[in-house]
Parts: sequence; C-alpha cells; structure tokens
Amino acid sequence: MESISRISSMLDTARELTLEAASAAGSARSINSRPSNKDLPFLQVKKLLDSRNDREILEGLRKVISMMYRSKPCLPFFSSVVKNVASPNIEIKKLVYIYLLHYAESEPDLALLSINTIQKSLTDQSPQVRAMALRVMSGIRVPVISQIVSLAIKRGCADMSPYVRKAAALAIPKCYRLDPNTLPQLLECLSTLLGDKQYFVVGPAVTAFLEVCPDRIDLIHKHYRALVRKLVDMDEWGQLVTLRLLTIYARQCFPTRTKRLKKNKSKGFYDDERSDDEQDNSGEEVQVLDPDLELFLKTCKPLLSSRNSAVIVSTARCFLHLGTPEYINTAIGPLIALLRSPQDIQHIAMYNIVAVCLLHPDSFVRYATHFLARSTDAPEVSRLKFEVLTLIFPHCETHLQELILCELEHFTRSADTALVQESVRAVGRCAQNSSTASARCLRLLLNQLSSQDGNLVAESLTMIRHLIQQNPQSHVKTVIRLAKNLDTTMSPQARASTIWLVGEFSGLPEEENIAPDVLRILAKGFADESEAAKLQIVLLAAKVYLHYLNRTAPPPEESTTEAPHALPAQESSITLDLSSESGWQDTNPATTDDVVQAKQLQASSEPAHPIPLLWTYILHLTRYDVSYDLRDRTRIYRALLSNPSSTQLASLLLLAPKPVPHTPSPSENRKGLLIGSSSLVVGVEAAGAGGVMGYEELPEWVKEGEEPDARLRDEVGGKEVYGEKKSVPASRELDKAVEAKGMGKSTGGKDKTLDDWLAEEEEEEEGERSEEESSEGETETESGEEEEETEEESEGEGEEGDRLVKS
Repeated sequence: MESISRISSMLDTARELTLEAASAAGSARSINSRPSNKDLPFLQVKKLLDSRNDREILEGLRKVISMMYRSKPCLPFFSSVVKNVASPNIEIKKLVYIYLLHYAESEPDLALLSINTIQKSLTDQSPQVRAMALRVMSGIRVPVISQIVSLAIKRGCADMSPYVRKAAALAIPKCYRLDPNTLPQLLECLSTLLGDKQYFVVGPAVTAFLEVCPDRIDLIHKHYRALVRKLVDMDEWGQLVTLRLLTIYARQCFPTRTKRLKKNKSKGFYDDERSDDEQDNSGEEVQVLDPDLELFLKTCKPLLSSRNSAVIVSTARCFLHLGTPEYINTAIGPLIALLRSPQDIQHIAMYNIVAVCLLHPDSFVRYATHFLARSTDAPEVSRLKFEVLTLIFPHCETHLQELILCELEHFTRSADTALVQESVRAVGRCAQNSSTASARCLRLLLNQLSSQDGNLVAESLTMIRHLIQQNPQSHVKTVIRLAKNLDTTMSPQARASTIWLVGEFSGLPEEENIAPDVLRILAKGFADESEAAKLQIVLLAAKVYLHYLNRTAPPPEESTTEAPHALPAQESSITLDLSSESGWQDTNPATTDDVVQAKQLQASSEPAHPIPLLWTYILHLTRYDVSYDLRDRTRIYRALLSNPSSTQLASLLLLAPKPVPHTPSPSENRKGLLIGSSSLVVGVEAAGAGGVMGYEELPEWVKEGEEPDARLRDEVGGKEVYGEKKSVPASRELDKAVEAKGMGKSTGGKDKTLDDWLAEEEEEEEGERSEEESSEGETETESGEEEEETEEESEGEGEEGDRLVKS
C-alpha cells in the first residue's frame, strides 16, 4: 500500500510539473507572438480571476498587478480580486493584499467586506500570514476601522512570534495617522514593545515612538539600559533611530558636570606650603560623565566598525555632542575611512568631516595626508579637502605646513578654473590663520602673477590685497612690485585690485609715493580700460588730489586773515545736490568749476602743479563715458573736492581706515548644524535658517538639579548594568559553593593552577597518613590504659580479700 501511495504522489508531482512547463511554454510563445506591452482583454483577465484553479488566479493577479504598476486602470477588477482574499495559497494572498492596499481608499465600502477575512488571518498558524494580515489591516486607510486596527495591534503585541510583534510596532504610526484618538491604547502597546526581549522588535518600536510621541521621555526611563544593551545587535535602521532617541534622552536627563584636576607639582620643604584649595583651583577642568551616559558611549564604540556609513556618522554625532574629547578622537578615524567609499558617500562624508573639523581641528592633524586631493576626486570633494587642509594648517608642524602649501600650489596649475580659484583662496586662508607662514604664502601668491591665466592672477591679487591690509607698513615694496606688473596684467579684476592698493598707499612721502606716476600712466589709456578699472582709476585720482590739497592747504590762522579772498557762505558749503545750479550740468560746461579752475591756473604766473591737471583731465574723460555708475561717482568726488579749503568730509569718506579683511572658511555658516543631517549637506543658503523641513536641533543640556531621578532607570529585579558582566570561572563558583556549605575553604577568589591542585592532593595524603599514625597510637595507649585498669582492679580485689580475712 505504501508503494502505491508513493507512486500516486510521484504521478501527481509529475503532472504538476508538466502543467507548469506547458503554461510557461505557452506564456513564452504568447510573449513572442505579440508585443510585451499589450494587455489581455478585460473579460479574459476577469475569467482568470474568477477561476477555481490557483494557477489561473495567480496568473490573473500578476496581470492586474503589472497593469497597476504601469498606471493602467485596474479598479474594475476590485470585486474579482478581493474575493480571493480567503484563498489558502499564500502567493495569491500576497498579491491580493498588494492590490487591496493600493485601491482600498478608492473603494472603502468594498474594502470593508474583506476586513472579516483579514481578521481571521490574524489567528492563522503561520506567523508570516499573521504579520502580513496585520500590515494590510493597518495599511487600509479607512477611518472606520481604526478601533479594529487598534485591537489587532494589541493582539499582535502579545503574539508569540517576534515577526508579528515587529509588524505590530510598524503598524502603530499608521493607526495613529488614521485616528489620533487611539493614542492612549497605542501608548500601552508601545511601552510593551519597547521592553521586548528581541532586538529586531525594539528597533521598529523606537521608530514608532519617535513618530507618535517623541516628547514622552518618561516612557524610556525603565527601558533605557535595555535599549543600550540591544543597540549593538539591532539592524542598521534600528541603530539609527535608537542612536537619535538616546542622544535626545541623554541631553534631557544627564546634566553636564565638571571637576578640576590637581596639578602634580613638587611640594616645598614643608608640606603645608600650598593649601589644598589652591591645588584644586590650579588644575584643568574636565567633564565628568554620568555612569548611564558613559555606559551608552561605551556601547556605541563597536558601531564605528559598522558596514553602514550612516551608522558611523550617527555614532560620531553622539560622541561630538555628548562625549569627551577622548570619544571624539576615536570617531575621527572611522569617519576618514569613509573616504575609501564610492564618490557619493565620499561627498557626504566630507561635509560631516568638515563640520567636526571646525570644532576640533587639532584632532585631524595626524590624518593630514588623507586629505591630499586625487585626480579621480570630484571637484566638490577636492574643494572640501582643501578646506580641511586650511583648517588644520595652524596646528601642523613645519614640514606638514610645507606639504600642504606644495599641494595647494600644485592645483593652482589645474585646468579646472573653479579648482584653481579654490586653491588660491585656500592659500590665502592658510596665510590668514598662521602668522608664521604668511610670508611663505605671500611669495607663493606673488609667483602666480606671471601666469597667463587671468582667473588665477585675479584671485591671487585679491588674496595678496587681504594679506597686505593685515600689515600695511611692511608691504610698501610689495605694492611697488604689483604696480610694475600693471603693464602685463590683462585681467580687469586684477588691474582693479592693483589700482586700489596703489590708492591705499597714496599718502606716503613724495620720495616714496608712486601713486601720481601710476595715475599719469593710467590716464593715457583710460578709454581702453574696463569699467571696474575705470572706477578704481577715478578713486585713485580723487585720493591723490585730496592728499595734494591736504599738503598745500594754508594754516587755519592764515585762512582767517584773508577775508577778501574767502568764498561766500553759499559757495563754501559742500552740497551733494546734483540737481542744483552748482551741480554738474553737461548742457553748459563753460560754467563748471573745473573749467574756471583751469582758467585760473592758466592765468597765474606760476607754473601749474601736475596733480590738479591730472584731476581735471580725469574729470573731463569721465564726463563723456557711457557708464552711468562711473559718471555718478565722479560727480560725487568732484562735489567733495570742489572747495580746497573744506576737505575734512572728503578725508572722512576717502581716507578712512579700512577694516582688516577676514576670509572665513566656506563652511563657517554650517557650523551649528547637526552632522548626519541633510541640512548640513544642502547648506543654509538652500535650506534656510531653520534647515530642511523636518530638521530638529538637539535639546539643551538639562540643568543640574532638574534631571529625573536615576532610580527611574533601574530595571525590574534591581539589576545593575554599569558595564558588561564579567565571566566568572567555574572553579571560582565551585569554591564559593563549597565555602558556603562549610565543606572546605576557598582559594581566596583566585583561579587554581595545576600546582595548587597537586599541592592539595599531597596535603590530603599527608593528612591521611598522620591520621592513621595517630589512630594507631591511640589504640596502643587505650590498650595500655585497659591493662593498667585491670591490674588496679585485681589489686583492689586482693586488698579487700585481705581485709575480709583479718576481720
């Protein structure tokens, strides 16, 4: 009988395989015979869905799902698809659930007809079917069933299978979005799931907690240490949300405490030369970590070896915002190891590295060679590497500084214009951050002025201008050298920067002043200059003429005595009303003050000074220029300098001391953003001051005395988890048990060696021998005592007999 049953089962299996092969061949033939994008007719698909054969139903469902994902109208199949929800075939059930999740919101009444069947699946023997039914029930966005979903989640939280409990945790946010009034029931389920023993259930529970009730920190107290222990075993997504939750929890529950370390100074001849209070106050102030916080930070250390780059960055964020510098130093190496990842991960990792480097640049000095740009790096990655090099430059030794400058000088000859500009700016920031290397950086920038690349020359001159402004007195010869290069400099921005620098040094004594000669040369080719250069030439002319007026102005006493030559009050007052009659009118140039001044100079017997002539010539040239901005600025300068006896206002405007320029790091505006966030990558310019939507800052540290009681974090049973439980040798446990029962003594808590065991055996053998000898001696003495007692008794009896006879 058994052989017949085997044969029949084999025949059934062969029949099924034959039918499957035939259907596969038929589908392949049909695919080859018609285009792949052509769908089956509606009636044919409906016929497949209404069939009693599981293969035909499965084929029809596949066609419907294919059409659904190609945005074809599949709603007419709703009734035919949903009635297959009770099929015992799990493949059919999965496809029906997919279809139901997609169209349940469009047909809520028909979707409600399948709720009873889905509820029956919650009691199925298969955990996979129960979890799938729970996911589908919570995914059907019909508000009427919110209470049913809440009850299903409550049942799922008590399920024996962790797979179903995980599905219940993922269903909590869906139920809350469906009906916020179910929050009290969901909080009970959430508290149960946060204390689950399975680590892959706790991760989704933390995700649900952060979405439903992130402010209810009181629910985390009793689960804090359990969450910390399960952190290493969670999957990557669970680790990310748990790290975020515990970071927020640490800020709100652990205050910052500091203490001062005593300095190890040699005492005097007498011990009481320095008091204890002075010793405490003279030490370094260090941060003291709470034991629970230190437990969390120690548990996070293995996560730095994670295969997921996001977990590494999140762990570094915990160390940066919670830990001491020792913890931060342990996270820098894994962060830099991300630079060996693909380019997209390199780009994100560099933004996070720069954010950490802005706060702790000295910790990156030993990794300086990892930030040397490669030819295969993306331009954005190279730019960020240059930024890190400039941040660590002041903290490096001399040989490392020379290496960084050589690296930046190499990229000034790159074919990429943006990379050239960034490398020159990086050299300028290096000179700005380190006073000892500023001379070396200035020489490097001056060597770039002979380049044929206009962008390189312009950027170099801008950085040179910033360096000269930091210490103008020691760079007079540098300005003279720059002025000599004006004949070969073709870049408009470079010429404008050089002319501005010459104007800043136009107040030097006549024997050292080159500004008038530079102005004379530039005035010859004024018409061929760019607009930026023309603006600086007019400014240079105004400064040179103002210094001339200040040098040749009569003393205050003489000006008061010459009353007949003094101008009327209306003419002596300086006005900037360009529309008044005293203004510059192109329609009547013969009445302008510059023409009158020129006639007075020609009428005078003394020869005219060249500086007023140059100033008048520049005014004539700018009057007919096509630039409105140039003409307007020239009119303002002319109005300021029209009265030689009133130059105080002109000196305040033109000769005012300029602030020393400071070029910040390009990522300085991202300094306050959290690492690992998208706002850090996008930047404040694109994301706004508040960051990308959903960005949240970490809460401030709780004040000391306002933190919750540490006893709230005690686990059930009073376990103390300040660190990992150490493994105890079995021999020690045996010794303790023996000692407790009084059967012997322990070895003092030390592990026994072979010599100890042999020594104990020898002692036992010697003890047995001594016991045998003592027992033999005891028997001999007992026998002697018995003989003596018999002799005494016999003697006593003899005496009594003698006494009786005498009597």
